[in-house]
Amino acid sequence: MSKAGAFDLASGLGGKIQKDDVLSAVDKYEKYHSDFGGVEEDRKANYTDMVNKYYDLVTSFYEYGWGESFHFAPRWKGESLRESIKRHEHFLALQLGLKPGHKVLDVGCGIGGPLREIARFSSTSVMGINNNEYQITRGKALNRVAGVDRTCDFTKADFMKMPFSESSFDAVYAIEATCHAPDAVGCYKEIYRVLKPGQSFAAYEWCMTDAFDPNNQEHQKIKAEIEIGDGLPDIRSTRQCLAALKEAGFEVIWEQDLAKDSPLPWYLPLDTSHFSISSFRLTAVGRFITKNMVMALEYVGLAPKGSQRVQSFLEKAAEGLVAGGKKEIFTPMYFFLAQKPQ
Repeated sequence: MSKAGAFDLASGLGGKIQKDDVLSAVDKYEKYHSDFGGVEEDRKANYTDMVNKYYDLVTSFYEYGWGESFHFAPRWKGESLRESIKRHEHFLALQLGLKPGHKVLDVGCGIGGPLREIARFSSTSVMGINNNEYQITRGKALNRVAGVDRTCDFTKADFMKMPFSESSFDAVYAIEATCHAPDAVGCYKEIYRVLKPGQSFAAYEWCMTDAFDPNNQEHQKIKAEIEIGDGLPDIRSTRQCLAALKEAGFEVIWEQDLAKDSPLPWYLPLDTSHFSISSFRLTAVGRFITKNMVMALEYVGLAPKGSQRVQSFLEKAAEGLVAGGKKEIFTPMYFFLAQKPQ
């Protein structure tokens, strides 16, 4: 996992956005969301701009606090966060039945943490698709450091309109990424198109569970906090994801909310009542230090203006995720394994 320090955080803040433009980018990003008067229709219509701004603004924070793999995982007692994340990625590779020589697609690959881990674990070639230039630049650098740059690469493109021919890949996976898609059916149809017949697609999806009540104001507030803090146009329900898969043409092999069986809560790294040395930067003390460090970096001009506001909406997201997890109305790991018919 990355060992990014304070200087790396400061130098990466804003991604490919010019440093003088970060504050206005924060303004524009926030206005997409309901807390600032935005509506779901605008978020879906402008999802490319919204998600790109989001990842330019937050990637350095993610890597600083989370490492190279930006996702949650079920976790056993005595298991570190890093160990659980690797096991979660290995589980996905095993479910897909990956074999040496397979050509695999990672949809919404971030900076490629899972891509590198899965490629090394399964001896496969993995292509990551991502529409954010900063993340791809960072991912390619990390591929070279890891020594996988000959078998792993990135394509800058919208996963709603992938630049690959039909039946290009032996397997496709997505880890907490296709939740950014404005239309689940359209997204899954693109994945179906580029997957070889008889092969599998597996994913971990962010979803509202059956316990979510759309008429409950507290539930709606939690959902809105997660959406603004995580660059989402709308959070679909597990039922909607399942229906979308079938409409796209997939045969669902099995599906399950893996959060339900996690011995430790998936949201534990973000819970301010929990303390951990191994993931110190995610604890209440670690986040307090980060908040003040970002304030100081912005004050002296090492971090661009607007950095504190990015850190602030990420804090709000963490609160929403923990609340959603405790009330069991949200899951970041609705898993499914689906197959494209022969």
